[in-house]
Amino acid sequence: MPTPTEIKLHQESRILDVTFDDGQSFSMSCEYLRVHSPSADVKGHGPGQEVLQVNKEDVNITQIEPVGQYAVRLHFDDGHHTGLYSWDYLYELGSNYAEFWQRYLERLEAAGYQRREGAAGGRQ
Repeated sequence: MPTPTEIKLHQESRILDVTFDDGQSFSMSCEYLRVHSPSADVKGHGPGQEVLQVNKEDVNITQIEPVGQYAVRLHFDDGHHTGLYSWDYLYELGSNYAEFWQRYLERLEAAGYQRREGAAGGRQ
């Protein structure tokens, strides 16, 4: 599995750029990363227990903490910091952005939640 060669946060635009050693590069918004956190708070403790994240349009990353040679812990300004983003998971999020973002938007709509106009969305 590819490993990151660069992880760069653009705080003003709330975009995280991740470049991997296979040449792939992904730009993902802080909102996208927050609502797809691998933590139990978001994923639940089993299939079908996912917790829909709302009101995350303006969330930002305040700290990127390396965890060994395999992951980072992203600290968000809403206090969330329990998910470990492994290299595999970051690559999966980047590679499947369109599908995952669309699925998230559909879940919001089904729940009756409407994102604010002008919010950055999944990726720039």
